[in-house]
Order: sequence, then structure tokens, then C-alpha cells
Amino acid sequence: MMTTLTLTSTSFAYNDMIPARFTCDGQNISPALNWSGIPEGTKSLMLIVDDPDAPDPAAPKMTWVHWVLYNIPPSAAGLAEGIAEKDLPQGTLQGVNDWKRTVYGGPCPPIGTHRYFHKLYALDTVLPDLKHPSKTALEHTMKGHILGQAELIGRYQRPH
Repeated sequence: MMTTLTLTSTSFAYNDMIPARFTCDGQNISPALNWSGIPEGTKSLMLIVDDPDAPDPAAPKMTWVHWVLYNIPPSAAGLAEGIAEKDLPQGTLQGVNDWKRTVYGGPCPPIGTHRYFHKLYALDTVLPDLKHPSKTALEHTMKGHILGQAELIGRYQRPH
């Protein structure tokens, strides 16, 4: 039976506004994420959270990377809200975000309403420990290994 990989959150609905507690204007904690429909043969999962609207949605110049996790075991069904590094599923490794940190960095757009793409990939391999790789390095390494992917988009605009 063919299953479809899905990614959802109890913290916000698809294309809805992300509550401030998950941003630099609040507690800056990660939202709860849940997934299902892991494809057969999946050996690991990868999560990338990024913002293609940086710095200004009217004139985007770059994609800002907020969070990178890889080698998440396929037995994990999701990540708890505000998950700490020590509580990540066993074996999960972290990449580096555009703040040069390995932890979640919440939305903090300088202007306008930005879109935040939470992308989950099911891979047919466990990636080597790349020692806090960038999103670009991970995307290169996972080429040819993607069995499925799901996306959850949230939006955020800072209060003025």
C-alpha cells in the first residue's frame, strides 16, 4: 500500500500564522511537529526549516535557514514543542543554521510577512556524521536518497 508522508503541527495549521512563542518575539522555542506515512525502506529522516522571503518578501535575496536536523530515526513520530537537544530522538544529528548555531532559531523577520517552510525528507540511508553541516551540504549529501518528502508552511510578521 502506498502511503503519503505528511507533516503537521499542533502549534499552527498549514499556511497559518505561527504563534509568537515560537519566534524571537516570544520564547523562541520550536513548534511541535508530527509526521506519518513514512515510506517503506526509510532509514532516516531529515528536517529543514527555512525562510525563502529574507530579508524582505517584496524583494527576497536569500533563503534564511532556521533549523537543520538529520538522521532522525524513522521510528520517531515527531518532535515535542520546545524540544531540547538532549531530548531529540536517539541518533539525531544537527546541522548549522544561518545564525551559525545548531539549535532551532525562530522566525524574526525584519520586514513584512515571511513564509517558513518546514520540510521533512524520508531517506533510504543514514547519513555520515558531517559535524554540524550546512543545509547546502546536507542537500548535496541526500541527493539520490529521497524516498518521500512533506512540507508544512507557517507564516509570521513581527508586531510593530
